Amino acid sequence: MGGDTLLSALGSVVNALFLVASIYIYVSLLRQIGTRRTDPSLATDRRFGLPEAAVAVALATLFALNSIGAGSAQIVNLRTRDLIANGIFAAGLVAFITVFLKLRRFDVTELAGLTRVHFRRAIATGLVLMIFAYPLIIFADWVTARVLGSGSSRQGIVELFSSSQLLEQRIIIIVLAVAVAPIAEEFVFRFFLYGVLRRYVGRIVALVLSSLLFAAVHAHLPSFVPLFVLGSCFTLAYEWSGSLLVSMTMHAIFNALTLTALAFPDMVQ
Repeated sequence: MGGDTLLSALGSVVNALFLVASIYIYVSLLRQIGTRRTDPSLATDRRFGLPEAAVAVALATLFALNSIGAGSAQIVNLRTRDLIANGIFAAGLVAFITVFLKLRRFDVTELAGLTRVHFRRAIATGLVLMIFAYPLIIFADWVTARVLGSGSSRQGIVELFSSSQLLEQRIIIIVLAVAVAPIAEEFVFRFFLYGVLRRYVGRIVALVLSSLLFAAVHAHLPSFVPLFVLGSCFTLAYEWSGSLLVSMTMHAIFNALTLTALAFPDMVQ
């Protein structure tokens, strides 16, 4: 009994130290970002203009209205065709924004920093930053559970993956969660919406607003605070590294680990 108590206490200390380290790392990223204000090579946000702002406002309004409608309807049971439709919509949205910026003569590859960081370095950086984001997300989930009085329930797509017995359905979910969603959501929320907001309201307000919208668009109240923290970590990683590949990597890792934990609950806690 005494040994179990000691191990439990030791685990609590380790978890607390891990949380402190995570806070320190992300605060350090924020401070480093603040010192780059005079670096002209990172001032790409100044190139966005009123047309981009108009599109961003339209998208934000669409997302907000959709979130309100989904929340009020309490949609939790998703079907395979719904997932496919969402994937097509996400791909179409990325294509629309890309074409729009191309017509506006923007270099999307340069703006998103897709060539700023080598692919292998982006993966390594994203993995490290995702590891240290987890304590913040878990803490946010714990606070949410305390406030709501129960553990946070799972989103519809997660419930669908858990309950599905069809291999084809699970494959579709994995592809959407690990490949399509990280690319589409990071492109829309971090690259475009955050980029436009940063141009007009500054980094901090843009980070908060884009992360709030990112959390709201998932239309799942129990996960709102953890998703807000997750979106904030993605934004800081993108802003600090200057490459969207880093936040895309983090997003893909997070979704992949979530699905792995669902597929192998006895192995992954």
